[in-house]
Amino acid sequence: MADIQGSYDELFIAVPTALAGLLDDGDAGGSVAVFVDGEPVVDIWGGFADAGRTIPWQRDTITNVHSVTKTMTALCALVLADRGDLDVDAPVARYWPEFAAAGKDTVLVRHLLGHTAGLPDWDGPIEDLYDWPSATARLAAQKPQWEPGVAAGYHSVTQGFLVGETVRRITGSTVGQFFAEEIAGPLGADFHIGLPAEDDLRVALSVPPPSRGEDYAASAAGSDAPSGTGTPVRVRDVNSVAWRRAQIPAASGFGNARSVALVQSVMACGGEVRGVRLLSQAGCDRAREEQFSGEDLRLGMPVRYGLGYGLFGATLGWGGWGGSIVVIDPEGRMAVAYATNQMREPADDNRGLELVMAAYDGLKGLRA
Repeated sequence: MADIQGSYDELFIAVPTALAGLLDDGDAGGSVAVFVDGEPVVDIWGGFADAGRTIPWQRDTITNVHSVTKTMTALCALVLADRGDLDVDAPVARYWPEFAAAGKDTVLVRHLLGHTAGLPDWDGPIEDLYDWPSATARLAAQKPQWEPGVAAGYHSVTQGFLVGETVRRITGSTVGQFFAEEIAGPLGADFHIGLPAEDDLRVALSVPPPSRGEDYAASAAGSDAPSGTGTPVRVRDVNSVAWRRAQIPAASGFGNARSVALVQSVMACGGEVRGVRLLSQAGCDRAREEQFSGEDLRLGMPVRYGLGYGLFGATLGWGGWGGSIVVIDPEGRMAVAYATNQMREPADDNRGLELVMAAYDGLKGLRA
């Protein structure tokens, strides 16, 4: 059986057992964390940080969690809304006047967070993703593909720029700076949107699925891949230095399961974790206000979107291209996170669900 490092409450033994099983089945490496009441009951890792399997995954190894980053960017917007600095019912153009071009004066902030703004596709060069002014100007000039608010299409790459520029217009800080100063810093969370060079040696680069190479770019229906019908983003792109340095707030966040679960415990615990209050209870509840329920035009599957989070019964969260995931259960005051460098084909990937269900086994024992 694969060697699992870290610590866990014995009630949650099913979680390290599940991670060991995934590594035994061929995964390169990963980390899993379960936080209950804002404290870790599982904080484990194992496997390798490189495709060649020569560098062991360490406690401080971080990886690109892809679209799990969306939950971090959404949290920035929710914090501003809770403070009264951002009105989710206001037109985006109130904060970003140039955005009103091409008939977008009726697009509301909540449309950005709920994937209903009609701007789902990135159709520019990959290189423009690394240039914030260019990326946001391109989106500001676009015409919506449908009437905002009436349909949803997963904004895989674009959502981060749309929400992030709104944050920047309000605060004067980039979303990466705001997140670092107002959320990650106070919590002591090792999560980054725009990774400094000094952290490169800790990064576990994404490993394509078996039999796939660096040009792999998933776009299958039901997959959470940064591609849609626009310019495809490949594994070689997300493993580049340019990607790590850039702020692509829908897809380029780097962290580990511990940092993801710690940050999102804010949503699980009524807005306060370890004495740090980031949101009111009402601010947390706002995230669960349903914005859309039905067939997603890009994912080709039924979805429920809240404000920046996917809704799944009484839980909320989101997954990333390649397999990383976070699930938040406010009733159980639990956040479960999985961060992995090992991609799998989306249709065959149930790892996140398996780990979440293992965490629930422990929660039942804890609450018994």
